[in-house]
Amino acid sequence: MSSIKRISVISNSMPLSRETETMLKDRLEYYGFKWNNQLDLNTDLIICIGGDGSFLKTMHDLSFPTVPVVSINTGHLGFFSEINPDQIDLLLERLEKEDFSTETISPLQADIFSEKGSYTLHAINEVVVKSSRCKPIHLKITVNDQLIQTFSGDGILVSTSTGSTAYSYSAGGSIVDPSLEVIQITPLAPINTNAYRCFTSSVIFPPSASIRITPEREPESYVLISADGIEQPQTWFKQINISLGHKTIRMLRLNQHDFWNKVITKFL
Repeated sequence: MSSIKRISVISNSMPLSRETETMLKDRLEYYGFKWNNQLDLNTDLIICIGGDGSFLKTMHDLSFPTVPVVSINTGHLGFFSEINPDQIDLLLERLEKEDFSTETISPLQADIFSEKGSYTLHAINEVVVKSSRCKPIHLKITVNDQLIQTFSGDGILVSTSTGSTAYSYSAGGSIVDPSLEVIQITPLAPINTNAYRCFTSSVIFPPSASIRITPEREPESYVLISADGIEQPQTWFKQINISLGHKTIRMLRLNQHDFWNKVITKFL
């Protein structure tokens, strides 16, 4: 008998997602699973319906839950998704037989300090630090207490291996196989002149790296920090410390996750 008995179903409001949700709930009842539309202490599995954006929003809304999660793709890219709507029966059959595995994802932890106080954000894909105005921002980037560079440009993007196919890729960052746990720093529109010398390509660090970003002339009045696209405007920003945190997300997988097939299909 399967150890998964209670399932939380989380869906966005798009028509295809709602149709998929209705079909999923019908099939859950047919297979004898209990379901609800919210996360509770007795949930054994979360099924998220939508695209990659919906998956990220769900993980943030649920404060990065510890129970396994599987995503049904009704969006576009679907890098986080395990199945399409027409594979619901396959999923439920595998759940009945406990024929699945889990993959662990480690989000970033960003500790932010300003003259008004401090707080912490987490990000599955990336953390971005940039100016909230249409002008360059000047930042000092330190890794493991060593000054790497004084950056000038639109901003700095720090991503996980999982996030290498998201904003980082659009900004010219490297695609990283998710089996390699790394932290990648990608410059956003760096200025590279006689006056300002910046890295123009991404730099990859080991998972133990501790990154500190501070204004060149602190405190910086107009800074925008985003975690997985969720924006947090900052006033009198002083410092942000970024590293791989202690939170983890467990993705339920039916097969060996074919990352490179998705890359080829979606990008080439």
